[in-house]
Amino acid sequence: MINYNGNFTDKFSIQFNNRGFLFGDSVFETIKVVNNNLLFWEEHYLRLMSSMRILRIRIPNLYTPEFLENEIKKTNSNFNKSFSGRVRLTIFRDGKGLYLPESNEPVFLINSKETKETSFNINSGNYKVDIYKEYFVQSNLLSNIKSNNRLINVLGSIYAKENELDNCIILNDQKNVAEFLNGNIFIVKDKKVTTPPVSSGCLDGVMRKKIIESLKQSQILSFEEKNISPFELISSDEIWISNSISGIIPVTEYRKKRFSKMFAQTMVEYFNKKIMEF
Repeated sequence: MINYNGNFTDKFSIQFNNRGFLFGDSVFETIKVVNNNLLFWEEHYLRLMSSMRILRIRIPNLYTPEFLENEIKKTNSNFNKSFSGRVRLTIFRDGKGLYLPESNEPVFLINSKETKETSFNINSGNYKVDIYKEYFVQSNLLSNIKSNNRLINVLGSIYAKENELDNCIILNDQKNVAEFLNGNIFIVKDKKVTTPPVSSGCLDGVMRKKIIESLKQSQILSFEEKNISPFELISSDEIWISNSISGIIPVTEYRKKRFSKMFAQTMVEYFNKKIMEF
């Protein structure tokens, strides 16, 4: 018997009877889609397979890139043949059990949300951030994967809203900068771009990888991957948030300091040209 919000039922609905809901035993990818083309699908797929291996969820032979891409496109086509928007692909461990699962077989779930945006856009208004200090991410392998355990991100988002912030920076257990609530962090100083290594506990983001690739190919900005102290933030020229849906979001204000977004604009233009190639 289940009591759901005051209503009793003896049917254990599939939405409650899965390990993703019960234990956070799942991983997911959030993918930007333009005209039913999945942006950076190869990188999303490889990260998903890596995450499944880390969580020891079995990867069936059926789960090829082509199979999962086709399932996503079929779902999107129910909205629109030229669907543009965002897709969340969730994989959770199937079967019963308590902490110890009775099966390591996977189940996939696809949620699609249509939007009219097909390119990455630079925010034109103010974007104010600060550091969230109540909880810290652990600098280990589990923090690098996109699992359903996102409580720090949820609580940090509530904190940001209560304090009239647009976002917050999360620190790791070494009190170094790890990431933003909804993306990786890059700082720019004297034409040099720096981002924390994945050993900091940051998400091994797809957009993070693509930005690093483009910076290494470019002659405009140099690049370094290293631990970032919170004290370095205030002296930087630009601070970026990166994720697969928004691309790059430039911070305009941190602790009353105003930041440029000149190089962020250049990077967004670069990735918008990439979108045209899909």
